[in-house]
Amino acid sequence: MRFFGGLLLCLFPVWAVAAGQPVAIALHGGAGTIERDRMSAEVEAEYRSFLDKAISDGYQQLQAGEEGLDVVVAIIQRMEDSPLFNAGKGAVYTWEGQHELDASIMHGALMDAGAVAGVTTVQSPIALARAVMEQSPHVMLASRGAEQFAAELGIPEVSADYFSTERRKRALESYKARKQAGVEPEVDYKFGTVGVVVLDSKGNLAAGTSTGGMTGKRWGRIGDAPVIGAGTYADNRSCAVSATGHGEYFIRHTVARDICARMQFAGQSLQDAAESVIMDELMAAGGDGGIVAVDADGHVSMVFNTPGMYRASVSGSGEKRIGIFGDEP
Repeated sequence: MRFFGGLLLCLFPVWAVAAGQPVAIALHGGAGTIERDRMSAEVEAEYRSFLDKAISDGYQQLQAGEEGLDVVVAIIQRMEDSPLFNAGKGAVYTWEGQHELDASIMHGALMDAGAVAGVTTVQSPIALARAVMEQSPHVMLASRGAEQFAAELGIPEVSADYFSTERRKRALESYKARKQAGVEPEVDYKFGTVGVVVLDSKGNLAAGTSTGGMTGKRWGRIGDAPVIGAGTYADNRSCAVSATGHGEYFIRHTVARDICARMQFAGQSLQDAAESVIMDELMAAGGDGGIVAVDADGHVSMVFNTPGMYRASVSGSGEKRIGIFGDEP
């Protein structure tokens, strides 16, 4: 069954938008097996409240003229600080019971990007990714080298247990028990990730993504979140994209860049490009997940091929959407 995240999810009164350049924002908190019968009313309300506040604040920041990169980092940091999501505090555990965090960010006008992979002591991986972009000659730093760079810049560090939660610990225990018994894990181990895309008041697009990766990952596995063109991409000539899902497939199919390229070179609309990649190309390959994206005109797309995706947006016309499940009309 296909679930189209681009459908209208929650209709709110149209927000006033200043004359001239529109602004827009979309965010996701991960895609996967997110179903009504597995979520209590209290937990659902908690997620919806978080999504509503985050998207509203981000949109107001953009309306006030804040830089797109600042808004991307601010909203992702809010998600990194929440145990609701698989990023920062609340990140999933590796097989060895550790946390290895990845993040990336990209500016659509400058075509500049920064990323970090496998960091274990940096409180905000997205802030470090931005520092790599703006304060180093490189695009991606990994593991100890990334942490050394963070220390030299004075970026806040934390102890390893800062990221730990009982929920994720139980998920790892369940995952390992079933794997060792030769049974398919019940836990949705492939998914997580948070991301934000924006169109700011200067007409610039920006995208960022942050994640704790896969439950039970091993051998220093790195997914799509820090890979520019796979999990994150932004280009003022087309769109900004942040992805979530089974990262190996998003890397192989360069999902984020492919959506932008279809717009730039094939003349597809944002929604058509996103649906072609997520619902056709990715599904045909066996890849699960979704994206949020915004284009230079303020159109928003939120497309996923899983039962659900935590998501919210305000388009350039002021239309606000919030959703969790795939069957929301």
